[in-house]
Amino acid sequence: MLPSPGPAYVLHTRPYRDSSALVDLLTLESGLQRAVWRGARGQRRKLSPQPFVPLLVSFTGRSELKTLTQAEVAGRFALLQGQTLFSGLYLNELLVRLLVAGDPQPILFAAYQLALEQLAGGASVEPILRRFEWQLLDNLGYGFSLTEDAGGQPIEPHQRYVWHASDGLQPLFQPVSPDAGLSGAALLAMAADDWSAAGTLRTAKLLMRQALGVHLGDRPLVSRSLFARRPPSSRGDLQ
Repeated sequence: MLPSPGPAYVLHTRPYRDSSALVDLLTLESGLQRAVWRGARGQRRKLSPQPFVPLLVSFTGRSELKTLTQAEVAGRFALLQGQTLFSGLYLNELLVRLLVAGDPQPILFAAYQLALEQLAGGASVEPILRRFEWQLLDNLGYGFSLTEDAGGQPIEPHQRYVWHASDGLQPLFQPVSPDAGLSGAALLAMAADDWSAAGTLRTAKLLMRQALGVHLGDRPLVSRSLFARRPPSSRGDLQ
């Protein structure tokens, strides 16, 4: 008996053999799942793998690479264009690079779904990206406190901090400039999910770049380079 189909999104696809595709999917039940989508590029295909389209899918196979046996659209897809499109591709690439195949991530699945809805709905892009980056780190076990420093002391709004991969935030007692390090007030605003101050977004961008960089390694993100090719007036601030 074949398993019941479950919710999923296509994160990445590449050609495979004559008419098939290798797809990376974010699934509700098993997290990142890699599969062969047979006939995905054939002339008689009913559905092709497209990002941001909610699907119901099922698989067969015991190896890490499964075979897709069923796929159907399960709702309205997120229409992303321009800055929101590249932002969505950035989220997809983060998930492909950082998730372990077969590890269920239901909270991240819900966070990803919400992020797509917010991007498609015209919400401000930066808070969506920063919030998702933090949720990704936290759910993968890479999170750290935004309200206490490495010594267990409360983060002070007027103090500057530095982040270390080994133990988190540490006070910066002799900053070389007033803007050096990370603002304590911005860190507390991040913890409260308050993105109203521009300084919070700047601090969050710097902190997330540092924290994600530890786990992404030296290989650059393709989505970031695509975004950088846009005219300066339309780039916004992906990351």
